[in-house]
Amino acid sequence: MKAIAVLPGRADSARLTEIAKPSVTDIPAGRGVLVRVLRVGLDGTDKEINAAEYGTAPPGEDMLITGHESLGIVAETGPAVTELAPGDYVVARVRRAGGSLYDLIDTPDMTTDDAYYEHGISRVHGFLTEYYVEEPRYLIRVPRQLAPVAVLLEPASIAEKGILEAYEIQRRLKVWQPRRAAVLGAGTIGLLATMILRNRGLEVTVFGLEEPPYLNSELVQALGASYVSTKQHSLREAADGGYDLVFEATGYSPIVFDAMGGLLAKNGVLILSSITGGTRRTEIPADAINLDFVLGNKVMFGTVNANREHFEAGVRDLALTEAQHPGWLSRLLTHPIHGLDHYAEALDALGAPGAIKVYVEIATA
Repeated sequence: MKAIAVLPGRADSARLTEIAKPSVTDIPAGRGVLVRVLRVGLDGTDKEINAAEYGTAPPGEDMLITGHESLGIVAETGPAVTELAPGDYVVARVRRAGGSLYDLIDTPDMTTDDAYYEHGISRVHGFLTEYYVEEPRYLIRVPRQLAPVAVLLEPASIAEKGILEAYEIQRRLKVWQPRRAAVLGAGTIGLLATMILRNRGLEVTVFGLEEPPYLNSELVQALGASYVSTKQHSLREAADGGYDLVFEATGYSPIVFDAMGGLLAKNGVLILSSITGGTRRTEIPADAINLDFVLGNKVMFGTVNANREHFEAGVRDLALTEAQHPGWLSRLLTHPIHGLDHYAEALDALGAPGAIKVYVEIATA
């Protein structure tokens, strides 16, 4: 069967290759689930792996099948599988368990292992292929009605985790009731974070680079949130008393310090979700930021990946948004690429004008 693979460490090595079709018997004790892949979303991670910025092949192999945002349909189950049945739509979790305590309690997204296991990224093959086989615990069942937009579930799970963790951390305050939130970045993660926060009833302002009107700003406003271009207003100018929760999803690390110094209200929480592997440096008013955080009882934390709880929360929020704002999610699916043979086009589309979610359509149900 077909797959898209890279040679980790070699730039621009993505290629179409042939691999053996997996079997439910590849998972022991009758617990295998064979999944036919329908769609795979791409993001900057896939482009960076093809640029040899990171990525690790599975042990004993020299190639890595890429792609970590999946939607598939169950084709076959092993005799001991009761959780899923052929015909179920599923999205796979990205992290697989390693050896740390957190892995053992099924929260591999919190692993303390240096060598972690992540589909299409680190030591486990990804989903840009025709079939894969997995254990039921790593698969999230998706209602049939959500299948057209369910390729967005994995990125939604990233935003869900950050926001759920913020609420968990703020239990320290006993009566924390956030009213105002800011989202930094109007890309896929930023838009999905806005969706989740609006579903929770918060007043949301999204800060993006581009000047409105354009598709992303229209999507923000369609949810009842506000959009501000940082070309027109600085974060400090637009702070207006500060925000109880700030979700950062820009990929631009210097903005973190602007958010720390000007956006957070007292008792506020700042969530960092960007992966920034570059070498940027910036000068900051360190004393002022430190003083403000200490006197204001403020929190900043980083979040990466997600576990089952966050995927399941994502299913609920996608369903709620489909009910309240029909068609909104489908507008995020801007760049479909048909067939694995055209994977190079998908990589080229990442970062193209107007692109929100680029995805490869591999098969139809």
